[in-house]
Amino acid sequence: MELSEYVDRLDDRLDTAAYGDVDASANGLQVGSDEGEIERVAFAVDAARATIEAAADAGADLLVVHHGLSWGGIERVTGRAHDRIAALIENDLALYVSHLPLDGHPDLGNAAGVAEAVGLGDREPFGEIGPVTIGTIGETAEPLSAGAIRETLDGFEGQPDGEASPTRVIDFGPDRIERVAVVTGSGADWLDEAVAADADALITGEGKGKLYHEAREAGLTVFLAGHYATETFGVRSLESLSSEWGLETAYVSHPTGL
Repeated sequence: MELSEYVDRLDDRLDTAAYGDVDASANGLQVGSDEGEIERVAFAVDAARATIEAAADAGADLLVVHHGLSWGGIERVTGRAHDRIAALIENDLALYVSHLPLDGHPDLGNAAGVAEAVGLGDREPFGEIGPVTIGTIGETAEPLSAGAIRETLDGFEGQPDGEASPTRVIDFGPDRIERVAVVTGSGADWLDEAVAADADALITGEGKGKLYHEAREAGLTVFLAGHYATETFGVRSLESLSSEWGLETAYVSHPTGL
């Protein structure tokens, strides 16, 4: 498949253009010539030396990631930026990035993947940022305890040593949880929106110091399941989609524990 066709397909499916004014990430093709052909695509959460080299070792022509290299522009190609870009070019490896579009996509997104794992139905868009959303909110099939939800989240990929990713719980919500909001990665800023949406709990990756008191005062349970751990779902969905399109694929697992 031509790289330009693949990029156009992903941009269209993920509605990349809709996030252009709100996302610091330069989404889409960040490194590479769109005139090339691709046969094998690798997928990873982060564009780092380790994942780039692993993708090259897997024989990939393109690496698709959630966290890319350009956040509002690259002024100088030196140091770490140089080393990462050099590794891509030396291995003839293109780089495609989808940040917020891959967080909020209702079917392929990170939040959708977390919601599916927890068993949330009747899902709606959640997590407003300008004219778009980056999360989802839904209902459990039956009331669940915080412990039951934590057990599911603890099974997510997330630790460098291969161990399950431990979830921190700020437990100030009701004993039985039914309505759950999800914003993956760093989603603590959407606590008030979760309260306004009558959620019993908010699932995100990481928190801020003020989160404890905000959750306590709001009577909300917050699950901090890890930034990396909550953001593997989107790239895995894109891997499956790309396989359906007839491409060879490889997944690069490189959990951070954070």
